[in-house]
Amino acid sequence: MSPLLGRTDHAARTLPIATAPTVVAHTRALLRHHRGPLTGVLLWHGGAALVALLGPWVVGQIVEEVTTGEGRLGRIDQLIGILVAAVVVQTVLTWVARRSSFVLSELIFARLREDFIASSVRLPLSTVERAGTGDLVARTTNDIDSLAHIIRFGIPAIVVAVTTVAATAVAAVLTSPLAALALLTAAVVQVPTSRWYLSRAGDGYLWEHASYARLNGVASETVEGARTMDALGLQAARGRRFQDALDECGDAEAYTMGLRLRWFPWLEIGFFLPIATSVLWGGYLAFTGHISVAAATAVTLYVQQLLDPLGELISWLDEIQFAATSLARILGVEEVPPDRVATGARPEGDRVDVDDVRYSYREGRDVLHGVSLGLVPGERLAIVGPSGAGKSTLGRLMAGIDGPRTGRVTGGGVPLVDLELPVLRGEVALVTQEHHVFVGTLAENLRLPRPEATDDELRDALAAVDALEWAEALPHGLATVVGSGGHPLTEAQAQQLALARLVLADPHTLVLDEATSLLDPRAARHLERSLAAVVDGRTVVAIAHRLHTAHDADRVAVVEGGVVSELGSHDELIARDGSYAALWRSWRDES
Repeated sequence: MSPLLGRTDHAARTLPIATAPTVVAHTRALLRHHRGPLTGVLLWHGGAALVALLGPWVVGQIVEEVTTGEGRLGRIDQLIGILVAAVVVQTVLTWVARRSSFVLSELIFARLREDFIASSVRLPLSTVERAGTGDLVARTTNDIDSLAHIIRFGIPAIVVAVTTVAATAVAAVLTSPLAALALLTAAVVQVPTSRWYLSRAGDGYLWEHASYARLNGVASETVEGARTMDALGLQAARGRRFQDALDECGDAEAYTMGLRLRWFPWLEIGFFLPIATSVLWGGYLAFTGHISVAAATAVTLYVQQLLDPLGELISWLDEIQFAATSLARILGVEEVPPDRVATGARPEGDRVDVDDVRYSYREGRDVLHGVSLGLVPGERLAIVGPSGAGKSTLGRLMAGIDGPRTGRVTGGGVPLVDLELPVLRGEVALVTQEHHVFVGTLAENLRLPRPEATDDELRDALAAVDALEWAEALPHGLATVVGSGGHPLTEAQAQQLALARLVLADPHTLVLDEATSLLDPRAARHLERSLAAVVDGRTVVAIAHRLHTAHDADRVAVVEGGVVSELGSHDELIARDGSYAALWRSWRDES
């Protein structure tokens, strides 16, 4: 039974992995795209390899001159001059060839990196969230790094090795087919052992990559949830989970290391056996008069010259296998299917309706059970309830992030998942407690939803969320560089920046999923009062634990156990003295 059974499916449970034919087809397409530079690299390396063949031939001729007793000094001096010239020319050609190889490698890596980034930003948000942080982070870091190494250093080395091995083998055969039979001893040892290794290494590296992804996910989630773990006393449980992920990484690396330890000794035998064979076999042929001493010497030197590039080539096989797995994972991102197929329908009106919606993250386990809500354009609906009740899930469906398992969520009579994304974001927008400040100026950050927005419109959006004062106080105003390495923004300022983008996007419906939960209560209250004037005339769905949001809303929907248990205004629900009234009293007492 394979030790990998049940181990290689971590990545398969999240983002897909491209098949071997897909990897081969993509590699061929990439090489065709760079056909011109690749041809130049091959020509330069071919020239260097051909010139390098003069060395063993010249040495063989010198040995012949000496052993035959002729020893003509003029002839020997001439041969030495040819040898020196060959070394100089080979050095120049090798330098040019390697430089061309590095340039080609950077071009290929740049193309791969751009394609990967383009594929990543096109991923459906629902897919990214379900995949979690670990797998995508592993593909953008570990996998990209391994590809960068093989492209920048492996491709030049492989091109040199293949060209040199091919040219040297041909030269040995042309010099003496009989003596060149010694080369077969390398193939007899290295071919079957390499096939054995390569047939097992792919699954091993797939397991290794998947274990890295799991470890990255556990580590990032542990850091992000440190306060929660501390509050709930979950450090020991989380530590065990981290140790399990770490142990799996160790097991995966031990498996691939074991394969290499069993493979490498045979490679060493395959390197030295041809040399010994060529000396003995060539000596025998020369002694019996089948070939000349010069030919025996030249072939032996060719074999010796061939082993270094052959060893270089085989040593890169391990890196190639690792990089091929990385490329399969990177290309797998391109295979993620769209989570919606736009029908081209256009909404009529601004009304959003939720009709008998059921939704599950896992098959057979619904988290929403027949939820129905009709949103009146311009109203403020607050969705409240205990943690895990399905509030955020309902908000995602109402924002068109996901589609329901059954039922419909429509905007203007059209299912939200039938709308093209640019159209959808002009209808409904979601803002969560998570936000991001991109590297760039404050103006560039604001213009993400509306690249054509003027500076005055940017200032109006900032003013709408009470952010204009601190924005104008920045060292360079709207031109101030923010984000990583730039001017730092506080959590409240970053949240206001995210809300200002919403103002610029100008959707008719906003879904706020605890959008101000990361702010202190005074800042959150102030921000919500400022936002109230901005959202006037829009439909607003606010999901929050702070029930002052519900107090100010037109209607309140209480979600419990995946169903809407109560629906009405704040006063109506207080008078009903049900779940909402209990939540209100508890929250008021805590406040």
